[in-house]
Amino acid sequence: MKKTWILSAGVMLTLAACSNAEETNTNSNAETENNMSTAETNEQNENQQSDEHHMNNDNMNHDEMDHDNMDHDNGDMNEDMNHDNEDIDHGMNGDRDSFEENAAELPAENDGASENLLTTNTKNVTRIDQEEPEDFSIEVSQTIWPATHETNQPGTVILANPDEWQQTLSALTLVHHPNDGPVLLMEDGLSDELLTEIERLAPLGNNEGLEILAATELTAEEEDMLSDYEWAEMTADSPADFAREADAAFADTLGEFPEKVLIASSEEEHQLLSMTAGSWISHMNEPVLFVDDDGIPAETEEALSERDQAKMYLLGSEEIISEDTEQQLSEFGHTSRIDAGTPVELSIAFAQFEEDGFGWGITEPGHGFVFTSTDRPELALAGAPFAHLGKHAPVLWLEDGELEDEHRDYLATIKPSFTDNPMEGPYNHSYLLGTEEDISFHTQGLIDTLMEIEAADGGGHADH
Repeated sequence: MKKTWILSAGVMLTLAACSNAEETNTNSNAETENNMSTAETNEQNENQQSDEHHMNNDNMNHDEMDHDNMDHDNGDMNEDMNHDNEDIDHGMNGDRDSFEENAAELPAENDGASENLLTTNTKNVTRIDQEEPEDFSIEVSQTIWPATHETNQPGTVILANPDEWQQTLSALTLVHHPNDGPVLLMEDGLSDELLTEIERLAPLGNNEGLEILAATELTAEEEDMLSDYEWAEMTADSPADFAREADAAFADTLGEFPEKVLIASSEEEHQLLSMTAGSWISHMNEPVLFVDDDGIPAETEEALSERDQAKMYLLGSEEIISEDTEQQLSEFGHTSRIDAGTPVELSIAFAQFEEDGFGWGITEPGHGFVFTSTDRPELALAGAPFAHLGKHAPVLWLEDGELEDEHRDYLATIKPSFTDNPMEGPYNHSYLLGTEEDISFHTQGLIDTLMEIEAADGGGHADH
């Protein structure tokens, strides 16, 4: 079996923007004006002191101050101010609680809203409106990488087979810099449409010059189609082996193995839970490694052994990754579990989770999200790069394409609000993956409302 990989060790370059402070010089005119202002101020002070000298001192003497009463009054005043501040805090918290409670409520529907639409985008939601995985991946590519200039061309384009979800998921760690490229789904091999998109993108190559990475085995004909590009092919004998290969390849590019890793199940029944990792590994350096119902595959043990003490984040409850498996993993370092039993629960929990710089930690407004139906998991693979650039958006699963109470309750807590005017921000935005058959326009409308910034006092936009 052919197995080639041409990424060698390299160090990512981080560009830092530097700004130079400008020195402000004061001119002589400004000094003259300041001196004149000072003279005028002194004259005013002298006049004021003269006026004070003529005040009735007798009246001052007769109005004796009661210092004891004054101290007592000051104490009462401070206590009152503290109570006032507490009342303000409670009031603000109460306003926010009320705001979130109202936001989570399900509004009345307009049944005819989805008829005669000219667009399926809304103000706070961008829909990638394609049915076929190949077409979908091309539209995602064109959305994230317009490729109009060198600054928004990709480095390396990744080709993957959506039916090989474990391999494609593992390859998402290679979306990150320095590869910085889309995942194009080869549903029926390397089509002319995919090749046309690669030509449009004109990939610049990563730090090793690699322009195309096939995360699946190519035919001889497909290899010939890529003859004008610097390309490599990555294959393996099992999901765990492929994940180890992807981890090693990216570590070779970075020059080191990341300390933190995600641990997911490679079992088919846990596909959706495991694919929740895709957004994060597209966003950051951490890879995903696999366990299964039998425990830890040898390839995963080998990958973990590359780290002195790995920090492992397990996706799912003990019914997904058993307690025994977690104990075995602890021999390779520290384990933390994002404990949830369903794809919806796990995606929401992961969106909120943060520990030592790992995890999205989204608990306040000002973020993006990717919504995808549990019926179309392959779309989440191609849509994962929305976490890499733009809004850096994690995935939130929709069971059968429906927005549930858990979603509304969570999104209400991070719904943007403003005090004075909506230009204050921050703003939320979301991406919807798939057609109206996958996620209805009515569901999109609910998400759009939950993304919208509104007055904290519930007054809406009437005065703005």
